[in-house]
Amino acid sequence: MSYVITGKCLGEQYGSCAEVCPVDCIHPGDYKGEKFMIIDPEVCITCGACLPVCPIGAIVESEDQDQAFAAINKELTPSFKGTPRVAPRPSNDPPKKPGNKLV
Repeated sequence: MSYVITGKCLGEQYGSCAEVCPVDCIHPGDYKGEKFMIIDPEVCITCGACLPVCPIGAIVESEDQDQAFAAINKELTPSFKGTPRVAPRPSNDPPKKPGNKLV
């Protein structure tokens, strides 16, 4: 089982998760015309390093917790893999989406 980046990340892309990932399984890209990050389910080692650094709680511990976005992460992996890392946004930078809150 892999960790999953959920829809809360869509349009946000803080990028701090990719900075702490020890196996480089988190990749940025565009999804539906918005910035997004995905976790490659084949590479994720479920170490948990990414969970506490996501300021909006956009990562879940199991594919079962968000099956729809688990499928999206897997589907987008080939096109997102190999994209350059993004510069992380400050964790106190307010979310761009109205429904998202800093956790």
